[in-house]
Amino acid sequence: MQAGADEEKIREVPTWRDSGRFSAMERAALEYAEAMTITGQRVSDELFARLRSFFDEAQIVELTAAVALENFRSKANVALQVQAQGFCALPGLQNAAEGGSPSTESATQAHPAGSG
Repeated sequence: MQAGADEEKIREVPTWRDSGRFSAMERAALEYAEAMTITGQRVSDELFARLRSFFDEAQIVELTAAVALENFRSKANVALQVQAQGFCALPGLQNAAEGGSPSTESATQAHPAGSG
């Protein structure tokens, strides 16, 4: 949001395909992120060509690294049973703002040495 995205737009990320708030460039980046993230999907030549129409090689590498890092964090957090911290409100999930109580345990607190 520091780069200028308003909160309403951020809330629409999960439904970006149905939203009119995202530019063609943003849609290409979101589609790319999904293709990288969802098991069984691949980045098609057509999608990569669309990316290249908006981003240069260095920007595509940076976007790829950012998506890969978030995918890594997601997998690691599940394995270490690190609970959501309430920073991202997703439809259908309760978060701290709606009365949830996100855990503040660290990975070492969730699995202390010598347990499990």
